[in-house]
Amino acid sequence: VLARKIENPIILTKTYATLAPPPPSSISITQHPSSLIRHRPSPPSTVKMNKERLMKMAGAVRTGGKGTVRRKKKAVHKTATTDDKRLQSTLKRVGVNTIPAIEEVNIFKDDLVIQFLNPKVQASIAANTWVVSGTPQTKKLQDVLPGIINQLGPDNMEHLKRIAEEMQKQVAAAGGAAKEDNDDEVPDLVPGETFEEVAQEAKA
Repeated sequence: VLARKIENPIILTKTYATLAPPPPSSISITQHPSSLIRHRPSPPSTVKMNKERLMKMAGAVRTGGKGTVRRKKKAVHKTATTDDKRLQSTLKRVGVNTIPAIEEVNIFKDDLVIQFLNPKVQASIAANTWVVSGTPQTKKLQDVLPGIINQLGPDNMEHLKRIAEEMQKQVAAAGGAAKEDNDDEVPDLVPGETFEEVAQEAKA
């Protein structure tokens, strides 16, 4: 047997090219997308827990027992500082001017007087706007008389007449009560007269 040595053998290999699939053409789906999604049902314990939690939250917002209305949303009121800033902005736009050296402002309402002592007074004649700032005191008309008699107008005449009539009645009642008090006092002694004689003269 003769053996022949082959140098540098040539090995032939067959290569297979991997081809990418062709790009897909446009696909139109006529079926509803939700039907393509497979939903997994929630466990019964989770559903029960959520229901109990919702019932608890609903009961917390009720104002009373079963069948009553739920509590409405609490309104957030603006602070007085915000209102004051808005008022000052409006007054500035109107164009009010401060009137200095005002010692007293009286506002008459029926038989009452709203009195401001040393207030801050602002006015705009063109806009017919007057602003009085301060601490008011509500008093009866007879309590501030006669100091404001020169400030009263024709609208207050009826109140003045009624006050005068009430004062006359009070004076008359006070005079009658004083006279009755004097009758209860012990009369002065007169020389030569006795209590019996005075009593008989009073009966006669």
